[in-house]
Amino acid sequence: MLCGTAALPLVGLGGKSLRTRAKAAGASAHRQSNWALGPGETASRLCGPGREIALTFDDGPSNETPRFLDVLDDLRIPATFFLCGRNVQRRQAVARAILKAGHVLGNHTHSHPMLPFCSRQRVECEVTRAQYEIASATGATPGLFRPPYGLRAFSLGKVLKNAGLVSVGWTVIGNDWKWDSERIARRVVRRTRPRAIICLHDGDTTRPVADRLQTLKAVLRIVPELRARGFRFVAMPPGPGSAGTSKPALAGSPATVDDDVGSSQVSGAVGADVDR
Repeated sequence: MLCGTAALPLVGLGGKSLRTRAKAAGASAHRQSNWALGPGETASRLCGPGREIALTFDDGPSNETPRFLDVLDDLRIPATFFLCGRNVQRRQAVARAILKAGHVLGNHTHSHPMLPFCSRQRVECEVTRAQYEIASATGATPGLFRPPYGLRAFSLGKVLKNAGLVSVGWTVIGNDWKWDSERIARRVVRRTRPRAIICLHDGDTTRPVADRLQTLKAVLRIVPELRARGFRFVAMPPGPGSAGTSKPALAGSPATVDDDVGSSQVSGAVGADVDR
């Protein structure tokens, strides 16, 4: 289940069928769930006792994603992948491989725009188109959403509610689009607290080719170090449609967990930690 905060809106690309399917799927999923945090609401951390943490990746699937899947398999940890619809179109087999490996899929829009500068119709289309592409390629409909750059349009909450999606921020972001592996790992390890959601990247927006070697090296260092500190990696709740899940809940984000908390309600930037 999820514990939560307020909703945000979004805009879309058109196509009554996409909006209708997403809305119907979302309503059905929410009826089946017993989550405290429902569609349209926002989470920035796991909730509950213990030292559980979640590892998440944005901007996939990419040419690098299979390497991440191999590393995660070797380390025996689950993760959540927030996928861009355009990347899924390009690499459907990789998207299916993520799901087959036991990881959770999330929606990261179709083309990775800055949502605060999009019309409501565009926001809606970005969400519903990505839902359609992910579901068409994998057979799974995401219940989680992360806005590109951590920025949210004022219309987003209503769009996510209609699509049956919970918005997920982060408590620690690795700045892995600009730093080397040592600096990425040092930042993540130093700033991780119980119930943290860690944000890294396995792709590069919707570019056809990505170079995520530094992130891969960082993961190989982050996981053992955090385990040595008593943290346990867990899968995120896959969304309101996961009836009867025993996976950890999510907490809302009215308060800052640390200075990395992602997602801004206004159209301004989040600063140096803005998500790629």
